[in-house]
Amino acid sequence: MKADNNYTFAIGVSVVLHLLLVIALIFGSDFSLDDKAKPNTIQAVVIDPGTIAKQANQIRQERERAERAEQERLKKLKQQAAQLEKNRKAEEERIRRLKEKQVQEKKAARQAEEERKKAVAEAKKEKERAVAAEAERKRKADAAAKAEAAKQAKIKADKEKAAKEAAKKAQLEKERAAKAEADRKAKEKAAKAEAERKAKAEAERVAKAKAAEKARKEKAARAEAERKQKEAALNDIFAGLEDETVQNSSAKQQHIDNEVNRHAAIYTQMIQQNLLVDETYVGKSCRVKIKLASSGLLLSVTTLGGDAQVCRAAKTAVTKVNVFPMPKDADVVAKLTNINLTVQPE
Repeated sequence: MKADNNYTFAIGVSVVLHLLLVIALIFGSDFSLDDKAKPNTIQAVVIDPGTIAKQANQIRQERERAERAEQERLKKLKQQAAQLEKNRKAEEERIRRLKEKQVQEKKAARQAEEERKKAVAEAKKEKERAVAAEAERKRKADAAAKAEAAKQAKIKADKEKAAKEAAKKAQLEKERAAKAEADRKAKEKAAKAEAERKAKAEAERVAKAKAAEKARKEKAARAEAERKQKEAALNDIFAGLEDETVQNSSAKQQHIDNEVNRHAAIYTQMIQQNLLVDETYVGKSCRVKIKLASSGLLLSVTTLGGDAQVCRAAKTAVTKVNVFPMPKDADVVAKLTNINLTVQPE
């Protein structure tokens, strides 16, 4: 636009200067007649060649300025094109990096999930070991109780025997039994205290394990939420770029397929209307390949397989039709110019 303005200005200056030159030539001549002068006398005016050269030089300078302005404009256009290309490549690189980042984040999420499953399996094994240890402890406690019961039975028998043998021995045995009972109770109390301590320690360990598992799950949940948020953001970026192309392509292909199927049904009906049917043809069929011009004119027909008699009748019927209707859509026409049909007498 700036170059066009410079050209307009230069032309305007040139026109003005030429007009001034013509006016100077016209009015520079003296057309007035003196009463005493001769009628045929003409006074000439001399034009300064320097003035004309100066005006020509100004016109040439204006043209040169206009050319320089046009070159500058073209230079700026090239620079802008180069910058746009650079921006496009930068955007492609940014999208590629976003895709790589998405792949890495998915890989990290899979690794985190595998580690979580491993930790859950380990916790399950630990719980099973704790249950087995508790069962072993109960078994030993039961065995100790049975052994203690047997021991008490033996003590009682010994006491009875000692009472029969002598009163002195009975008293001594009584004191010994009392001492043994006291020892038993002390041991039982100690065993109970030990069992309570182990149970408390086990409860504390289980509580800590649950707390650790809860913290780990919360951390994994937060990480998963962040991953889903990032993935949703990336999907939003690419969805706008891909959805329109996919939808348009899918809709176009569906339209083409529907039109091809519709015309194939029309062709089959036209052929069967011209088919010479015999009772022996019922239940038989023939598959034919038809080549058509873009105008619908039949170019050739060949059989692909089926009953020989039905195929002969089908080829005759196709030849009778000769010209088949064609749609206006060039993509549909391209598929209809070489089409396979199944002819089945009814």
